[in-house]
Amino acid sequence: MRARRYGVVLVCLLFAALLPGRSAGEPAEPVAGRIVATYDAGLAGINLGEFKVTATFAGSAYEMAAQGRFSLLAGLLYKGAGETTSNGTLTGANPQPARYRLSYEDNKKRQKLDMRFERGAVADVRIVPDKPRRRDVPVTAEQLKGVLDPLTAAFLSVRSAAPPGNLSVCEETIRVYDGRQRFDLALTPKRTETLDDAPKGLPSRAAVCRVRYQPIAGYRPDHAGVQYMQKNEKVEVWLVPAPGTDLYIPYKILVPTAWGTGTVALKGISANVGAQRAGVP
Repeated sequence: MRARRYGVVLVCLLFAALLPGRSAGEPAEPVAGRIVATYDAGLAGINLGEFKVTATFAGSAYEMAAQGRFSLLAGLLYKGAGETTSNGTLTGANPQPARYRLSYEDNKKRQKLDMRFERGAVADVRIVPDKPRRRDVPVTAEQLKGVLDPLTAAFLSVRSAAPPGNLSVCEETIRVYDGRQRFDLALTPKRTETLDDAPKGLPSRAAVCRVRYQPIAGYRPDHAGVQYMQKNEKVEVWLVPAPGTDLYIPYKILVPTAWGTGTVALKGISANVGAQRAGVP
């Protein structure tokens, strides 16, 4: 049970520790178009599989979808697949999700989650099968206001005028709810990296942010995995603007674990979005 819950925390970090908010005073104008990004996932140098994220924009509305398949030792030790979707509206401050869905299955179980939002807060969560679990810190209605679902938090960024590699995009705390656990992900500046082998069209510099996992509710304080991630100060995300846009996306994520470093790395991207960025190096 401890290893399983630890895995949940790791997945949340890999898919949700990635988003810078907009800078103060920066307008969030509607955009139109689509971004498609493909990522490789690995653990301790072993490739686990890949996933693809597609974000579509029409005026102030957005829709996102992600699909992925993962295995270890050609599926002999572990095999899993998942699909997730999210839709909502880009506002002047932050994205406002409307609905989030997740379908996942591996060697041992299948699970579906459906989460709805109303007026900027979580309104309803349905999980099938929903097995009761011990959670010493209850989730309150107040804690579910102004949160993002994991997919929106993982990929969608409102516009930023900061140039590539500028560490101002790392000054952000992201409020996330995954249907069970409410947590914050605190981003702080770490360093700037030069990209030598980035996919075509990306800038030559990335802003590297330190990421701290901060559980709020829906978790067990004595859980070994939660305690480990709370103390982990080496999680980082590399952020770059998508080609020709003001939308920052993850280029790389590094999550040190007891089994080795978990990684997510961008291997391909195409973008056609109507929020043009001038002077990208």
